[in-house]
Amino acid sequence: MHPATDVTLAVVAGGQGRRLSGVPKGLLTLEGRTVLERLLQLSPLFAEVVLVSNAPEPYARFHLRTVADAVPGKGAPGGVHAALQAARTEWVLAVACDMPFITPEALQVLLEARGPQLDAVCFTVAGRVEPLLAVYRAALSVPWGEALREANPSLRALLSQCRARLLPEEALRAVDPHLRSLVNVNTPEDLERHGLALP
Repeated sequence: MHPATDVTLAVVAGGQGRRLSGVPKGLLTLEGRTVLERLLQLSPLFAEVVLVSNAPEPYARFHLRTVADAVPGKGAPGGVHAALQAARTEWVLAVACDMPFITPEALQVLLEARGPQLDAVCFTVAGRVEPLLAVYRAALSVPWGEALREANPSLRALLSQCRARLLPEEALRAVDPHLRSLVNVNTPEDLERHGLALP
C-alpha cells in the first residue's frame, strides 16, 4: 500500500473502560505490545496520526499529537468530529483505540473506494454500518459540529446525512475473511477470547 498523503490516521481513545477496571483500552496488550502500538504500525501509511482523548495522560509516552473533543459529552461522534476538526489533510481515517487486528489491506479497500462525490466510506456487516473503521472527509467537521451542538446523533445517523459509500461485507471479507479488523475489546470475555491482557 502506498502512503496516503492526503489522509490523517485518527485513533479515537474514548470510553472509560469501565468493564475493564477503568484501564485505558489503547493500553491493553497483545503479544507484548499495546493495542495503540499495533495501530501505530499503520502510521507510515498516512500523512499524520492524531490521538483523540479527553484524558491523554496515560498515552503521553507515545508523543502523539492529541486533541480533545470540541463538543464534549457526545461519545464516539464527538471523538470523530474532534479528529475531523483537527485534521491538516483532506481526509481522516478513524479507528477505535481498542481494535488490535486492523490490517493495511482493510484500510486500502476503504481508501480506494473514495471519490470526489463522496464524504465518507465505511463497511457494513450484517446490514450494520461500521463507523469506527471508516474514512471521512475532514470538511464534515462543520455540519457535524452543528449537529452535535444541537442534539445527540449517532455516527450512523450522521453518516446517513452525508454522501457516504457503504461497502458490502464481502468487500472486507475479500481481504479479511474473518472480519478481524472490526474486532474491538470491551469486556473481560473479549480479552480472553482474543488473547489480550490488562497492562
